[in-house]
Amino acid sequence: MRHLFLSQFSEKYKGNYYLNNKPYYQKLVLDQGYWKDSLITAPSDEAYRDDIIKAKELGFNGCRKHEKVEDPRFLYWADRLGFLVWEAMASFWMYSSEGAASFMKEWSDVIQRDYNHPSIIVWGMLNESWGVPTIRTDRRQRAFSKALYHLAHSMDDTRLVISNDGWEMTETDICAFHAYCHGDKTNKRQQEEFADALKSLDGLEEIVEKPLFAEDGVYQGQPILLTEFGGISISDSAGEWGYTSVNKEEFIEEFRRIIEAVADSPVICGYCYTQLTDVEQEANGLLTQEHNHKFSPDKIREIQNIAGR
Repeated sequence: MRHLFLSQFSEKYKGNYYLNNKPYYQKLVLDQGYWKDSLITAPSDEAYRDDIIKAKELGFNGCRKHEKVEDPRFLYWADRLGFLVWEAMASFWMYSSEGAASFMKEWSDVIQRDYNHPSIIVWGMLNESWGVPTIRTDRRQRAFSKALYHLAHSMDDTRLVISNDGWEMTETDICAFHAYCHGDKTNKRQQEEFADALKSLDGLEEIVEKPLFAEDGVYQGQPILLTEFGGISISDSAGEWGYTSVNKEEFIEEFRRIIEAVADSPVICGYCYTQLTDVEQEANGLLTQEHNHKFSPDKIREIQNIAGR
C-alpha cells in the first residue's frame, strides 16, 4: 500500500486524497476502542477482529481512533482485513512545557512502534485543541502543534499528518473539520443550512464551532474531510446522550439524510461518522455497548454507498 499526500506537491492533485495512485473516498467511523466490562482493553483478540468485520459490514472502509493509541493486535487485524486506520494520541489535560516534552516523547515512540502497519494512513496528534486551548492566538501552543507535525514527517514521509483535528489547524496535510449542527427531522431550516454549508470552504467556516485555522494558518488546497459528525442516539433510554435523538424506527431515514448531505458536497472527499459503539452514557453508536448491531448492517451499508461515486 502506497500512501500519497500529493496535494502538498502538485496543483494537479490538490483537494483530493489518493491511495495507490487513485482517488480514494474515505468512509471512516469514530472508534474509541471501549468495552463495557474491560474498558479500553479488549476482552479477547477476536474482539478486535470482530469490531473491524462489523464496521466493514456497515460499509466503512476505515476508522479514526479517538483519544487512544490502539493495541498492536487491532492494527494486525486491520492489516489483514484491509481496514484503514487513523492513529491518534490521547490528549493531555493542560498545556505546559513538561507536558509538551512528555507528549512528544510518547508520540515518537508510537510512530516507531507502529510504523510498519500498512493499515495506518494518517498520524493524528491533537483533537479539537484539547490540551492546547489557546492555540489560535498562543504562539507557543501553535509552535508545539507545528513541531508535532514536522516530527511525524521527519520519522515517516509516507503518511498524511494532522496536528489538530477539528478546527484551529496549523500545519496539516488534511483540512479535517468537525460539525454536528445538522439538526434533526424537526428542524428543516437547520438541515438545509447544514447541507448548503458543506458546498464550499467559506460555508464550512459557518458550521464549525471555532475557526478552521489558527492565526497564522491558511487553507492551501489540502483534501477536506468531515472527520466528526452524526452522533445520532436512540431516544428509548433515559439518561443516554447523542448530538441529536430519534426513535429506532426513524434512525435509518435520519442517517440517510445526513449522509446524502455530505455525499452531495463538491468539496468533501471523505468523512468520519460518530461513532462505532455506545460508550457509557454516549448512546450514539451504531453498535451497542456489547458491540452488537443495533440496525441492519445491509441498510447502513446501502446508504453509505451513496457517497464517493
